[in-house]
Formats: sequence, C-alpha cells, structure tokens
Amino acid sequence: MKRVSLLVLALLATSAAQAQQPTKILFVGNSYTFGRLDPVLTYNAANVRDLSQPLGPLVVGSTASTPKFSDVTGTNSYGPGMINPTTGVQGNSYSPHTETNGWGGVPGIFKQLTVQAGLDYDVALSTRNAATLRGHLANTANPTNWDLRGNIASQKWDKMVLQEQSDEALGPQTVNGVPLGSNYPSIRAYVDLIEDWVHTGRVTIAPGLAAVTSYTEEAMYIAQYGSVDACVAAGGTKRASPTSPAGTCDNRGLRNLGMNANANAATEIYLQQTWARPNLINSPGTPTIDPATGNATYDTTKPVPSYFSSLEAMTSEMTTSLLNVVDYAKLDGTSGIKGIIPVGQAFLAAVQAGFATRDMYAPYALTDGLIDLWFNDGTHASVAGSYLSALVTFGKLTGISPASFGASEKAASDLGISPGEAVQLQRVATEQLIASGTTLEWIPCLRANPDAPGAGPGNRNVVVCGSGKRP
Repeated sequence: MKRVSLLVLALLATSAAQAQQPTKILFVGNSYTFGRLDPVLTYNAANVRDLSQPLGPLVVGSTASTPKFSDVTGTNSYGPGMINPTTGVQGNSYSPHTETNGWGGVPGIFKQLTVQAGLDYDVALSTRNAATLRGHLANTANPTNWDLRGNIASQKWDKMVLQEQSDEALGPQTVNGVPLGSNYPSIRAYVDLIEDWVHTGRVTIAPGLAAVTSYTEEAMYIAQYGSVDACVAAGGTKRASPTSPAGTCDNRGLRNLGMNANANAATEIYLQQTWARPNLINSPGTPTIDPATGNATYDTTKPVPSYFSSLEAMTSEMTTSLLNVVDYAKLDGTSGIKGIIPVGQAFLAAVQAGFATRDMYAPYALTDGLIDLWFNDGTHASVAGSYLSALVTFGKLTGISPASFGASEKAASDLGISPGEAVQLQRVATEQLIASGTTLEWIPCLRANPDAPGAGPGNRNVVVCGSGKRP
C-alpha cells in the first residue's frame, strides 16, 4: 500500500510539473514579424529567444566554420558604419543584428501581452528579412552558416506561427510589363511541407504519395499540378531557356530535409494573414530607401505599377488565397493548420471603422488625427500596425479578448501608443477575431490591472485583480 501511495504521489508530482511547463511557441517569418525598426525591432528582446541572432563574431563573408548566423551578407543586418559589400554603402542601422542586438518585434509584444494576462509562454522567433517559407524550410538564399530549418526542428513546439512574404499568396499578374512578385504554388506547397515536417518529421509532396525526407521541387509541382506549365499558370516560375537558372516549378535540385527528430503531432500551427500594401495600390513613384534610417523617398517622375484598386481588393484576394492554402494542407491526412490569424483583415477593419488612415500617401495623412498603420515605405507595419498584429495574434492563440487590456496596457505605453489609440486597436482586433469566427473570453481584471494573473491557467473565470499597480 505504501509503495502504491508513493507511486501515486510521484505520478501526481510529474503531472503537476508538466502542467506548469510554459507554452512553447515559435514565430517563423521575416521583417513583418521582427518589425521594421525600433521601438518594435528590439522590443522586449531580453524576454524572447531570437534563434537567428548572430551567436559569434560579426564577420561578413565568414565560412561555415564560424558560429551560425554570424554571416550577415544579404540580411539587411549591418550595423552602423559597416559597409554592405553588395551595395558598397553603409549598412542599415535601423536593423542591426549582432551578439548584443537581438530582435523582439511582434513576438516581443505578444510576450508582454501574455505576461499581463498571467500566461506562461516561452516565445522564440526565427526570422530573416525577405525570407519566404520556402527559404525557411529549404534553407535557400542564406549564407552557408545559416540554418533556419534547424531552428524549426530545434525542439518540440506547442504552437507555431508561420508568416509568408506579403505578396506570395496572391495570383499572378503583370502590369506595364512588370510582374507582381507573387508565387502561389510556393506558399501552398511550403505551408503544407512545414506543417508535415513539424507534425510527422517527414513531408508529403502531394496528396496520396508516401512521406519522404527529400524531394525535388520539379517532381513535387508536377505531382501537384500535372505539369511544369500548369504550375507556372498557377503563379510559379520556370527557366527562360535550357541554360537559364531554374524557376520554382522546374528546379531539379535535391532538397534533403532529413528527419525532424522533434516532430510533434499536437503542435498547433497558425498561418498569419498579412495586410494590404499601399505601395502595390497607389504608390506615388519609385522609392529609394535610406540605408541609415529605412525611410523611403519617392521619385514621382518614375511611376510604378498599381496591382490593386483598393485595400479592400488586395485584402479580399489574400483572404481567399490563404483559405485555399489551409484547405490544401488538410488533404494529406496530417494535423493540418489550426487557423488563420486575420491581421490583414484587422488592418482593413481599422480603416473602415474610421480609426486608421486609408491613404498613407495623401497630403493630409500625417495630420488627419488618425492612426497610421503603415511605415512610410508602404509595405511594413508602423509601430501601431505591429501592435495591432500582436493583439490579433494574442487573441487568436489564447482565446482572450484583446479588449480586456484597456487604456493602461503596458506594451502600448512602452511603444509610445496613446491610451486612446491602444483602446481603438484592441477593439478592432477583438471585433475582427469575432467576425472571423474566433470565440473570445473577456477578462475584466486585465482592464482594471494589466499585471493581474486573472487569466492564468485554471483561473479563466475568476476575477483576481490584485492590489498592486503597474509601474
């Protein structure tokens, strides 16, 4: 009897220890995830794990023998005074990434929200500027000592957020001879491949085929579309001539992923919906990006194509496309995608509600008293836009209404967002999540005291607002 009692106590202790483990989440993406510049870029970096932060001497052109991620060639991560060997100009001081400069971004804001809600999240991010999901899984376009795929497989994850390039999911179109940089076959394939690899350790390159750990993209797209030309018609690319570089649809290079030893069928994978881009709608001209500040200036004598008539048109196409991507990921019988985080729809909802500026290029845009959701390059989110992105992500992943936080929310204050604007953005995030089918619970004590543990595990319906005040 005594032995049985000890066994029961041991099992209870093990169960309690497991229950107390933090929720492990990985954000996979690019600059839409890590943020264009401070204060978002490095926000709360000390409390998240930046898995692509350089871990050794910052040496441009380093070899594979140097510590991983230390070669920042092509990453827009050159610190002040460092010369980019590709362009010959000073590096982008708005995005230094060094041993002492880690990134927080949207994951950092998300982490702060979970702390205020009394939730225990271990937040990590694996990001690279301009990275596609293909780049993350196949390790393409990276210096030799980068291993983004290794970040995905570095441990078992409870949740994962995937963020694709902002135009990848859109349909093919060409305006004035300039093609849109979209590639629908790539996002459809690689959301599914990452989902397979995370959940099962292998990938299924097309429904009905056996799971594998290596493949060629040409074979994959032929299996999915029937031919290379059909893949191209869907938005992919192919070589222009027999001697030209391969496109995505006819690439015969072997992609050897290896087995994901940390596969977890229970990982909840979410796909982030990106926002409509003003620079694809009504840009005033060809932009030039200041390498020291990231600010864009526009040459109005050199027009650029307009691919969409409005924010509504681009958001609508993105919404439909991502639904199709998620549906495709279900076809091979794996766990699939848990859900879409409707950030892009929240951006549009803020504009339509009259909270945010619709036309960032209008003469009155900076003086209209409305929230500016976009950075001045017309593609990246502003500070307020990144905050809205984090709010929508928080609500989708936790089931807690972002409107629970209220005017005294700490991250907004840290980022310089006014209490009134914070409340408006929380309201937009909440209403969009509800409109998208997410069931939310409002925790009133988060409004009364943002440091209260009222939304802690097992305590969702108890108002425990505490007696302290937020510093």
